[in-house]
Amino acid sequence: MTVVTRLVTYTDLDAGGTSARQLSVSARLEAVLADGRSVVLLDDRGWSSSGPAGLLASTSGEDLEETARTVVGPDEPFDGMTREQMAAGHWGHLADVLGQHGVDVAAHELERLPHDVVLSARLRAWIG
Repeated sequence: MTVVTRLVTYTDLDAGGTSARQLSVSARLEAVLADGRSVVLLDDRGWSSSGPAGLLASTSGEDLEETARTVVGPDEPFDGMTREQMAAGHWGHLADVLGQHGVDVAAHELERLPHDVVLSARLRAWIG
C-alpha cells in the first residue's frame, strides 16, 4: 500500500507579472509518497499582489509561504456553505485525485499531513 507522507506546494514567479509594484506567483500542490514518487494534486493555483513601490520590501518568505498554503485550499465558503463543508469537499477532491493514481487515502488523513512550501530560486531572489 502506498502511503502519502506530506504535501508540498511549489511556488514560482509568474512570467510577465512581476515588478517593483506587482507580484504574481503560481502554486502547484503535490502529494509526496513514501516510495519517493509525487502526485500533482492542483496545478492551477496562484495569486497576485500589487501596491506601492515598497511591495518588495514588505514581502517576506513567511508571507509567501502562508499565502501559498491558503491558495491551495480549502477555499473560503460561498453559496451558504460552511468552512467545514468546504474543507470536506476540498480534502475529498484531493483524495479522489490520489485514488485516480492508485493511492488509497482518506480525506481526513490528508488534512493532517505536514505541508511544506518550496519557493523557487527566482522567487527567493525576488524577495532578496
